[in-house]
Amino acid sequence: MWYVIEGYDGEDVLAARLQARAAHLARLQTLLDQGRLLLAGPCPAIDAEDPGPAGFSGSVVIASFEDLSAARAWADADPYVAAGVYTRVDVRPFRKVLP
Repeated sequence: MWYVIEGYDGEDVLAARLQARAAHLARLQTLLDQGRLLLAGPCPAIDAEDPGPAGFSGSVVIASFEDLSAARAWADADPYVAAGVYTRVDVRPFRKVLP
């Protein structure tokens, strides 16, 4: 089943985000290689493709997991969590309708 994982950035965490980014992306690449990633990306903190020093307000990942518990465990192990980038992570089931 698909699950949406929403991570919410704390204040002034851009440097920590950039430092943990490679490890964060490597985990997403693994999901992609396994055919389990629907989409993933950051949410700019301002209305711009590249927010520069304004940074990001969080990220969204939609991926397939065995169950909610597995999705939460994966989210809890995110390098952004360990680096203190995310202050909150929400995980919930997602039903893809379109496209």
